[in-house]
Amino acid sequence: MPRTAEDLVTALRGHARAAAHRLERPCSCLRSAGAGIPRSPDVAEPVLADRPDGTVVRHGDVVAKAHAPGTPPGDLAARVAVAAHPALAGILLPPLGPLAHGLRLISCWPHGSPVDPHAPELAPWEEAAVLLARLHTVDPLALPGPLPPMRGPVKAARAVARMREAAPPRGGGLVLRAWATLPAWARGEAPGPALALCHGDLHLGQLVRHPASRGPWRLIDIDDLGLGDPAWDLARPAAWHGCGLLSAADWSTFLGAYRAAGGSAVPGEGDPWTRLDVPARALTVQTAALALAKATEAGRPLDDAETAVLDACARIAGLPPA
Repeated sequence: MPRTAEDLVTALRGHARAAAHRLERPCSCLRSAGAGIPRSPDVAEPVLADRPDGTVVRHGDVVAKAHAPGTPPGDLAARVAVAAHPALAGILLPPLGPLAHGLRLISCWPHGSPVDPHAPELAPWEEAAVLLARLHTVDPLALPGPLPPMRGPVKAARAVARMREAAPPRGGGLVLRAWATLPAWARGEAPGPALALCHGDLHLGQLVRHPASRGPWRLIDIDDLGLGDPAWDLARPAAWHGCGLLSAADWSTFLGAYRAAGGSAVPGEGDPWTRLDVPARALTVQTAALALAKATEAGRPLDDAETAVLDACARIAGLPPA
C-alpha cells in the first residue's frame, strides 16, 4: 500500500499500465518500443494532477486516479457503477473496471483530450449543456444504488472552512455575510432536494473528448456525482455570468442548449433565476472563499477574476436571504 507521495505515484503507474495493457488495441508504449530504449517513467507515465483531492497518472490511453483520503468506499463504488451503467453511455466517460482498494481508492479511466484553456472561443458550452440535460433526465431508479447525495453543497462548505482557517486579512467577512444568505441545504448543513442525478462539480475541466483529440465530448470526474438539485450543475456558469466572467453570448448558448435538450433544472421558458438563484449564490461564495484562501496561503493579492467574484459577494451580502 502506498504510504508516501512517491509510493502513491508508483502504485498509480502500475494500475494505469496494467489497465492499458488489458485494452483490445496494443498500448502506445508497445507500439513505440521498436528502438528497444526504455523511456523514463516521468515521460512515459506522466503525473497529470497531484492535489489533496486526487492524484492522476497516465499510461498510454489510460489514466489512473487516487481519490481523496477518507473517501467512503461504498459511495465511490456506487458512483463508479453509475458511470459504467448503459443509461450513462455517451454522457459520462465509463470506468475501466472496478475500484482498487488500498490506503487510497484507485480507479482507472480512458484518456481523453481536455478543453484547451488557451482557446476560450472554442469552449464547448453547448455540448456541456446537452450532456447535463441528458444526465438530469436519467431515471435514478434504473441505476445501481443506493445513490449517495450530490456533494456540491459539501464542497462549498469546505471552501468556506478553508477560508476561515487561512484567515485572510480582508474580504473574509464579506464572504461570510454572503454565505449567511443561503438556506441550510445549500451550506451543506441539511439534506437538499434529491430531484435528479447530478454531476455536482461542473466546469470546463470536467469535459474531455474521447477518443482523444477528435471524439465527442464526455463528462468526467464522478467524485461528486449523486442525487440533488440539478440547478447546482448550472450554477457555476450562472455565477460566472453574474460576475461578468462569462459573456452574455456564451451564457445564452449554454442556457438555450440546455433548455432545447429538455433539461429539468430550469423552466423551459421564462426566468431561469427562480431556480438558479440559490445555487449561483453558493458557487459565487465557494469561488470567492477558495480565492481568498489560496491568495492568503500564497501571500499574493487577488487577481482580476478573483476580485470580480469577491465584488459579487458584496452584492449578494446586501440581498435578502435566498
